Amino acid sequence: MTTARILVVQNDPTDDARRLGDWLAGAGAELVTVRPFAGDELPADLAGYGGFVVLGGEQDAFDAPDGTPAEPWFPALKELLRASVREALPTLGVCLGGQLLADACGGRVARGANGPEIGAGLVAKRDVAEKDPLFGPVAFTPDVLQWHEDEISVLPPGAVLLAASVRCPHQAFRLGAKAWGLQFHIECDTAMIAGWAANSTGRLAELGLDPETMVARCDAAMDDVEDVWRPFAERFVAVVEGRAGSTYLPVIEA
Repeated sequence: MTTARILVVQNDPTDDARRLGDWLAGAGAELVTVRPFAGDELPADLAGYGGFVVLGGEQDAFDAPDGTPAEPWFPALKELLRASVREALPTLGVCLGGQLLADACGGRVARGANGPEIGAGLVAKRDVAEKDPLFGPVAFTPDVLQWHEDEISVLPPGAVLLAASVRCPHQAFRLGAKAWGLQFHIECDTAMIAGWAANSTGRLAELGLDPETMVARCDAAMDDVEDVWRPFAERFVAVVEGRAGSTYLPVIEA
């Protein structure tokens, strides 16, 4: 059994692991968090880690026209993501983290074709997800929290689409046997959403969203989000520890 020592990369001071971190730790994982925005250096490789989680943030994944990365640590982070896929290291990218995983492995990220998604919502699981070790037991239309203006416009070659929505077609995918990317958030608590709203009042007004109403709807969805995504996080730890295979198969009791 592999030790559940998980490297967590926090890309933005406003988006820590929060509830996802609590769920992973509650399932027995040891989290090692690196904050490159605060000066922490990314490790040169993933030796010594059984899993890898990359969180979201306000930054987008676009490089400048002259090739300058959106954040100085993104090239090294993308190389770690490529290595995790090559090495079949259990990996989870959340929102920006999912976009970086897609971009690093040959997909594309662009401004949302149907505009941003912000607030509580639902995504629809694809049929193929029934055999996925993380998504297999997830409800057909699970509750999620959205906050993104960019989206994964093209999946990487060989990626398996696991969930979609009307506004954004690529909500979740798997790359290889053990790397998952999510376009939505599962780590947020109400305080995190409220903080983002307080710092985005102008943008929310442009979109016709009332911050108090949006935060209240997210708060009302928190229990449902936990019901779905806490077991998901626990299954991720099981994959890290080698207690789950590359496909999910339901247990049939005699």
